Amino acid sequence: MKEFCLSTPAGQPAAAELPDAERSALLGALARQALVAEAELTPKPGLVDRRGSGAHSDLWLDVMRRSALAIEPFISRMAFQSANERPSASLRAKLAATGRAAERAMLRVSRGCNTHKGAIWTLGLLAASAATTQSGLDAFDIASTAGVIASFEDSQIPKLVSHGQIVAQEFGVTGARGEARQGFPHIIGVGLPMLRARRDNRVPEQIARLDALLSIMAELDDTCLLYRGGEAALRAAKNGASAVIRTGGAGFPAGRERLRAMDRLFLELGVSPGGSADLLAGTLFLDAVERGEHEIQPDESMLEEDCGTVRI
Repeated sequence: MKEFCLSTPAGQPAAAELPDAERSALLGALARQALVAEAELTPKPGLVDRRGSGAHSDLWLDVMRRSALAIEPFISRMAFQSANERPSASLRAKLAATGRAAERAMLRVSRGCNTHKGAIWTLGLLAASAATTQSGLDAFDIASTAGVIASFEDSQIPKLVSHGQIVAQEFGVTGARGEARQGFPHIIGVGLPMLRARRDNRVPEQIARLDALLSIMAELDDTCLLYRGGEAALRAAKNGASAVIRTGGAGFPAGRERLRAMDRLFLELGVSPGGSADLLAGTLFLDAVERGEHEIQPDESMLEEDCGTVRI
């Protein structure tokens, strides 16, 4: 395993060097910032963004921000519960209980809407893993340890069948649970490499994040799309996202046109790639943690021709 050593802004210590409570608070804050950064990223096909509610009738940007804020202390608690622990069934049980408390807090501020249930699972596991002494702060190690934690069964799982479980049974996909147990391959092998490759090419951060999202969409069997729109919606998402990437990405005129076309189609179908959005948040979180950042910078930009478009 790699020895972790990062220089951080203004001489700040990396998260691994902080006391447990401070490290846990930092990981919770980074999780919140990752969720807000994902929500504010514009323009995203079918998803809530700065333009409006996307394909949703019950969500908007302010609700997403409030939900992220409500979740933050629970992600911090998961990290604190995992400090200096090894993956085990007992740790998994503690994290599951805290995750369910986070879901209840989310539902209170969102008035019953599922804003971030999948993200609680993803970011909770990643933050918990980052807090263990075994994982250090290497993205691959964090994701791998998260996969080990996720492999333990949750003995107290509610008997209600989730949308993801319905889709998994109908379409034979693994969903968020499978993604986690495999060590988040769509973050480590897809989203994170694209994000960093685009940054290496000095594109605007907005474009780097959009292309990371699109690269995930092109590969992921997104259960949110399957639940709302079936295989046709998933196929449209994969083909549309792949087309944007093939033209050079969201930073090129041809890519922007294909992105707009996909957005229009998603609005017509009433679908959105929520699973991909959760993994983008996980990508931004792991990127910040591995680089030793104490803050995920917000992106205030929008593609110029989309600034006046409002979707409510």
